[in-house]
Amino acid sequence: MQIGFSLLVVCGHVTPAHYPLLDSLKRLGYDGAEIPIFEGDVPYYAELGRVLRDKGLKANIATIVTEDANPLSPDKSVRDKARDRLRHALDCGHAMGAELMCGPYHSPLGVFSGGGPTDDELSRLADVLRDAAQHGEEAGVHLSIEALNRFECYVLNTMDQLSQLRRRVAHQNFSFMYDTFHANIEEKDPVAAFARHAHELTHIHISENDRGVPGRGHVPWEATFKAIRASGYDSWLTVEAFGRAVPALAAATRVWRDLFPDIETLFAESIKMIRRHWGEAA
Repeated sequence: MQIGFSLLVVCGHVTPAHYPLLDSLKRLGYDGAEIPIFEGDVPYYAELGRVLRDKGLKANIATIVTEDANPLSPDKSVRDKARDRLRHALDCGHAMGAELMCGPYHSPLGVFSGGGPTDDELSRLADVLRDAAQHGEEAGVHLSIEALNRFECYVLNTMDQLSQLRRRVAHQNFSFMYDTFHANIEEKDPVAAFARHAHELTHIHISENDRGVPGRGHVPWEATFKAIRASGYDSWLTVEAFGRAVPALAAATRVWRDLFPDIETLFAESIKMIRRHWGEAA
């Protein structure tokens, strides 16, 4: 098991100004960082990968799609932009030495159709993701896609829907992840949903019900960690919290108040909570 932290809590684009945070993660015992890829080119991420390795940290990446690069679109030119966007993110991840690309890159955040996903939309999505999975396999980066709650997207909200999409894509380099925040909203029994799909999962986000400090809310952490350990899962447990450091990101994730006292407290409490529950679940 490896413990990571998503830097989306502080930025949408990691710059040298954020490097001291990487030092803090390493000092506290984190194994790696989840790096957002929303902008920037391949050489930039190659340099960031060098910085991470020098600090003794591993990397995963997270990305999204946008309305003008929507893999659901009936317009082929728009879908082609989505393909290009995902390929670029994977190339950046490869340059950085990333192992995995997570995130909700199935649909633009906060864009709704007024109904659930159609079969045509899901077929178009599967085609784009199959292409991305093949590109990722060649780049050595695995795809693990994320469901979002119904207030952020209409396409993929539950673990069952993720599993169905995985079967549509039907590529060995494509799977899906579990996020405790979204599951807390969408699953009737979040722990049972995890257990039902544990054999298909390749990534986990540890995220509190308010997206603040894990352990300070009402996610059933004891039962969750027991289920994770019982399943034999032995990959990344990555903390995902959100703050107000980036106004556009705060607006997109509906963060209207401070959810943690300071970043060092968030880092320190999160890894302490994970280690304690992981040990108790043995």
